Amino acid sequence: MPRTAQEIFQSCVYAGAMTRNADAFAGLFTADGVFEAPLMPDGAAFPRRLAGREEIRNAMAAYYEQQGKDGRTPNLEKSCYVLHTTADPDVFIAEIDTVFDEDADGDGGDEVTVSLVQIFRIRDGKIARLRDYFAPELMG
Repeated sequence: MPRTAQEIFQSCVYAGAMTRNADAFAGLFTADGVFEAPLMPDGAAFPRRLAGREEIRNAMAAYYEQQGKDGRTPNLEKSCYVLHTTADPDVFIAEIDTVFDEDADGDGGDEVTVSLVQIFRIRDGKIARLRDYFAPELMG
């Protein structure tokens, strides 16, 4: 039975934002899968475009290692998302509001909300293309 949009999305969130497991995250993609963050400027810490499972794995491992030093973790009770299906059964869209309990300084300041939209294109139960749209300054 093919995986649902909900199952694919939840696996993506768990592997990425929750556990920062680059192997698991890359494993969600087809061998030739593409992960894009089109709004990121060239040279930013967060990759703008990654092509192929191995490039996704390597780049995200480096990013997760750096990200792990900021001490922020998502608050699942305050965070939310909505999935939208499309006329194409292999495409779905996720609207996401991720809430972090403290700011990037880790000083217990105000919570921070990161809002984003992701567009998923699926092939054979794997992510063939993921386009991630968010404000680049939030990923510093």
